[in-house]
Amino acid sequence: MMDVFSFGREARAGHASGVNKRIKAQVIAEWRGLPEEPFPQDTSQAVGPLVAALMKDLGLSDRMTEEQIIAAWREIVGEFLAGHSKPNRLYEGILYVRVLQSSMMFELERTFRKEILEKLRKRFGRAIRDVRFKMG
Repeated sequence: MMDVFSFGREARAGHASGVNKRIKAQVIAEWRGLPEEPFPQDTSQAVGPLVAALMKDLGLSDRMTEEQIIAAWREIVGEFLAGHSKPNRLYEGILYVRVLQSSMMFELERTFRKEILEKLRKRFGRAIRDVRFKMG
């Protein structure tokens, strides 16, 4: 059995190279009156990859991308176009956008579609295959 005074000397001597975990565990086990057990191995993992895999398994990864697109829509298309259109949903890589006026829908389809699609792909990658505009 180890006495308190010898622990103090060993701890001070071991302090330069780090705390001696074995001695610490032995003293704590004696104090508690329990047998000494080795420290468990750390098996913790980062949560980010696990959450991403879970969202994919649950079919929520598209929903997350959809929310990010909705949040970034004004920045991607600008104030004027964002005032007349709103992304509605993302389904199988196709972003459906609601447009308020037929003339604006024509402009978006014919003039801005390619530019918007390039910006979306640049920002969100392969999640976006196409953009379709609908009245509503």
